[in-house]
Amino acid sequence: MTYLTSIQLEKKGFKSLGKNVRISDKASIYNADQIEIGDNSRIDDFCVVSGRVKIGAFCQIAPMCLIAGGEEGVYLGDFSGLSYGVKVFSQSDDYSGETMVSSFVPSKYKNEKKEKVVIERQVIIGAGSMIMPGVNLAEGSSVGAMSLINKDTSPWGIYVGIPAKRVKERKKDLLILEKKFLEEINNDSFQ
Repeated sequence: MTYLTSIQLEKKGFKSLGKNVRISDKASIYNADQIEIGDNSRIDDFCVVSGRVKIGAFCQIAPMCLIAGGEEGVYLGDFSGLSYGVKVFSQSDDYSGETMVSSFVPSKYKNEKKEKVVIERQVIIGAGSMIMPGVNLAEGSSVGAMSLINKDTSPWGIYVGIPAKRVKERKKDLLILEKKFLEEINNDSFQ
């Protein structure tokens, strides 16, 4: 994987960009002036990121993901991750047939749902999953592959299915590791 250089990243015109950010040269970034990315985060090959998006520190967006922030935004907390092919939408058309759908149709003929998506810290979303507008994925949530999240989650649960349901508790052991990791960084031993 080849990443954009710091000069190339600067030219994109991000709203804010942390240290040690890596973005693949094969990722598509739209509306960079609305995108904020924290320290030590990465966006891999063939991802599309557009609209209002805020990505925390130590986040990874794996290949082929879509983050459509739109007007309301998508917010990823620190240490969150999107596995291969995850799709996150902050807006969606009304498919009932009562209104029209198309990006070329004026909004007065449409009924778009526009609501922010919040993915709190230490959330992992499995490959091929889809996150719908207005969802809040609570801290520590884990989403299994190919799941549809159309409702808020509760902290430290494991969710799977279409639509996703909580199937068990997620361990919090990783919080001890996070604390040790952050202590190492503060002691300048992080490479």
